This record gives sequence, C-alpha cells and structure tokens, in this order.
Amino acid sequence: MSDVPGLDLSRLGAWFADHVPGVSTGSTAEVRLTARHISGGKSNLTYEVSDGSSSWIVRRPPLGHVLATAHDMAREHRVMTALRETVVPVPLTYALCEDTDVVGAPFYVMEKVDGTPYRSAAELRGLGAERTRAITERLVDTLVALHEVDPAAVGLADFGRPEGFLARQVGRWRKQMEASYHRDLPAADELHARLAASIPPEGAAGIVHGDYRLDNVLVGTGPDDRDRLNAVVDWEMATLGDPLTDLALMLLYQRLAAFGGDTVSDVSTAPGYLAEQEILARYDAASHRDLGHFGFYLGLAAYKLAAILEGIHYRFLQGQTVGEGFDTIGDAIHPLLDAGLAALKEKN
Repeated sequence: MSDVPGLDLSRLGAWFADHVPGVSTGSTAEVRLTARHISGGKSNLTYEVSDGSSSWIVRRPPLGHVLATAHDMAREHRVMTALRETVVPVPLTYALCEDTDVVGAPFYVMEKVDGTPYRSAAELRGLGAERTRAITERLVDTLVALHEVDPAAVGLADFGRPEGFLARQVGRWRKQMEASYHRDLPAADELHARLAASIPPEGAAGIVHGDYRLDNVLVGTGPDDRDRLNAVVDWEMATLGDPLTDLALMLLYQRLAAFGGDTVSDVSTAPGYLAEQEILARYDAASHRDLGHFGFYLGLAAYKLAAILEGIHYRFLQGQTVGEGFDTIGDAIHPLLDAGLAALKEKN
C-alpha cells in the first residue's frame, strides 16, 4: 500500500474492515487498499479507494488551515443520506468516521457513481448543442426538485436555522473572509457593507446545496444513462435557508465564464447551454419562489465565492493544498468582487 496525501491506507483499511459492507479482506483477513486523489476539487479532498474488486469514494477536509464552520463531514454525509429516498439523485452513503485518529480528520465513505462532471466547454462541444441543452435543462429541473423537498419530511428539520438566513450569510462570509485575510481588499469591504444594507425579505425555507453547478453533477455517458444526471455531489456547504442563493451562484459562475479567463469552468459558453434568461425562466416556471431582488442574491454569491477562494489562496500560500490550478486563485478575487458590486446595481 502506498499512502496518498491525507490518507493513511493502513489505518483506513483496518477501519474499512469494520465499517464498510462488502469490503474484501482476502486470505490474510487484512484489507489492502489503494487510493488516488481525484482532481477538480479545491476544498474538501476526494479520493477513489479500492480493495482490488470494489471501489468507493472517500471525502475528508483539506490539509492544514481549515475555517471553523466549513468542511463539516457529518453534515455532508447527513444531507445525502436524507435525500436518497427523494427524486434528487445522490450517491449512497456507507459510513461516517468522526474519529480523527484514523486519517487525521473526520471523513465519510460513499458509493462510486459512474458519470462525468463536465468542467469545460470543449467537453460539451463534443456532445453537440442538442445534448448540451438537454443536460442544462435537467440541471435546472434537478435544482427545482431539490428546492421543493420538504426538509422535515426527510428528517432535516433541524439541519439549519432558516430564520434570518440571508443576514447570517452576509455575516458568515464576512467572518470567513476575515479568517483568511492577509492583504487589503477594499472592494470586499464595500461589497459587504452594501449587502448588509440591502437584505431582502425572506422567502420560504428549503434545502440549499451551497455550490450547485454542472461540474458538481455526475452526468451519465453509457447507453442506458446517457445525459442523465446520476448524482449531485459536493454537499459540504448544504444547509437550510433561502434556495435562491443556489440559483444565483450558478448564474454567477455563468457570468464569470462569459468574461473568459481561468477563474471558473467555461461550460456555459458551449453551444446549446441555456442562456441566463432561459435558466431563470425555466426555474421560475417550475418553482414557487419569488425571483424579485435577484441582484442582491448575485452580489451575495460573488462575496461568498470570493471568501471561499481567498481561503484556498491562503492555503496555497502556506503549501497546504493538494492538486493543480491553485497558483492563479488569488487573482480571481478581484473580478469576483467587482461582479458583485455591479450586480447590486441591477434592477430587482
């Protein structure tokens, strides 16, 4: 066995033997695991782990500097477990470990779901405009389905505090930004002040994914599941609150992609991908949510993403990241903050 950063495979194998159904111990009664880090995530670490005959996905927090309210493995595990009996596609969850002696941090094990997390327009161009449009429509429809789930009906009534959600979000991401501050960001201060002064009335609470976008969805590629959304993943920021924050963040990614650069995925520039107004219209037609005050939601999405990226940039400077693509993260903060300030000027 050869360890990968963040996983002690010997300790993990011993834990697997007692907690994961179907794991093979072989003739020596010892679980021998191999693992590889799956690229693409810039926050929680995701690994594919195998015993030689079966494979699973293991998720754990990032190495080093971890913000106090982020990277909660128990919450991520809980929301996916709760949603598995709904129409929202999620991986099966097998086990949660909160004993930090095993791999140095809490982690959980879930099903390995077949599918592609499309991250670039080039990947979608190969599918053609018609298939890309169908995938985008399903992306929107799945978001509506998630937001229509009754939290109490799936055991998530206490998963968050929806009252005052937007005000707390503004305050929370201010704290997250300050926790990673190592340079002056006057635009961040201005955006926070404007958000705090323009919080809209609260809508009905629902389950919020927290980072909903195409590359956090596994899309089927086989003959029996082609272009089907097989699983929504990366639930680390899920909570109860105002679901329009999900829609706003997805559209913020789309706006940033239109400007070009390496800040975000450019999937939304592929032929066939629904335009912003088409997404809003499709969501509005299927949902009971009020899309008024949407400029605020876009501004909050920009501030949230800037705070997240500033934390990743901080870990990069400390040498505490795993994977590629971190060296330009710090430069991405500035256009994000500018986009947030511009969004607040839009008509609501």
